[in-house]
Amino acid sequence: MFIDKAEIKVTAGKGGNGAVSFHREKYVAAGGPDGGDGGKGGDVIIVADTNVSSLLPFKYKTKYTAENGKDGSGKRSYGKKGQDLVIKVPMGTLVREKNSGRIVADIHDKNPVTIAKGGNGGWGNMHFATPTRQIPRFSKPGQEGESLELVLELKLIADVGLVGFPNVGKSSLITAVSNARPQIANYHFTTLTPVLGVVNIDTEKSFVMADIPGLIEGAKDGAGLGHEFLRHVERCRLILHVVDVSGMEGRDPYEDFLLINKELSAFSPELAKLPMMVAANKCDIADEAQADSFCKKIEELGYAVFKISAAGRTGTRELVNAVAAKLDTLEPVKIYEAEAPAERRQKSSREFEIFFEDGIYFVEAAWLDDIVKSCDTDDYESLQYLQRVIRQTGIVDSLEQMGINEGDTVAMGGIAFDYIR
Repeated sequence: MFIDKAEIKVTAGKGGNGAVSFHREKYVAAGGPDGGDGGKGGDVIIVADTNVSSLLPFKYKTKYTAENGKDGSGKRSYGKKGQDLVIKVPMGTLVREKNSGRIVADIHDKNPVTIAKGGNGGWGNMHFATPTRQIPRFSKPGQEGESLELVLELKLIADVGLVGFPNVGKSSLITAVSNARPQIANYHFTTLTPVLGVVNIDTEKSFVMADIPGLIEGAKDGAGLGHEFLRHVERCRLILHVVDVSGMEGRDPYEDFLLINKELSAFSPELAKLPMMVAANKCDIADEAQADSFCKKIEELGYAVFKISAAGRTGTRELVNAVAAKLDTLEPVKIYEAEAPAERRQKSSREFEIFFEDGIYFVEAAWLDDIVKSCDTDDYESLQYLQRVIRQTGIVDSLEQMGINEGDTVAMGGIAFDYIR
């Protein structure tokens, strides 16, 4: 089964928590804090694999989570870094963020791309020792890893895309000029998935051709195979429009040509602007006058047209040589640039929300919950650290703007306390 679009959710690993520990050794008095830092969470990485040709695996598995970092421990021991999660996709996969539609990455080569970064490990209590605070009984928790809902969209990387009605001979053409071997039969829609073939011009020159499943009128509205596979033409540098000039199925070749161009334009105006060449196929069984009339009309529209017989393999060498010469004048295969996120998506961002209910000020923030949990409410220095955090992040200023008075109750992270200026 060929799948060229899938939705997945990726979550990078959470950073390990910092440790609260004090050095204990015989004959060593007041060894001091020695809690180590937590390990960084694992990243989620996407890489191209030339042995993968479909997004089918993502139909059955949609959630991917990297390993969390390990917690720190005593004796200044750092927690182990979480293992990165590597996801393999076909070459040419476009990665988008589901909600915003922004392009996260274009997997167009074998270079790995980090999609979601693991959270940093929390600091151990050894970092919080000062001349006036020699026994800190608190540490910092690890940060959450990034989490994204993604849409994977396969856009084949090919120089030339073959388009045309079903049964016009596209599969026969790509078989005649390349190493591809698609199914060939005398009925419509024998090609159900895009097929890639490498066309060799000489020992040092070649290009990639893609056979796209046939279109019919109304494809943009879902008729036939619809425009399901037209996304694979969007990267192409050149469109090769294959037309059956024999009229053996009772259709007018010129009308076929105009209809397919209309469908391309309806799918994507940018696609319709791509350079196009025309292959007048099945000339060996066509009426010569009809073939000449078709070619004249196409040339009047400004397109280069070549008479060929893909089945008989006549005219195909002249065609591919002309295609190669045209490609030399065109820009490289289209690569989509990654777009910067509109806002920071790290779960540990310092955003918070405050609301007043039943005489209590409730402060809600995912990052604050972790800090409160690591705080020892029986330790004065630990409470001082928590107080500095809520002041530096603007929570106190927001509470005062809301009109909080001394003695009012504030609840956060599962604890409640009286507000004191």
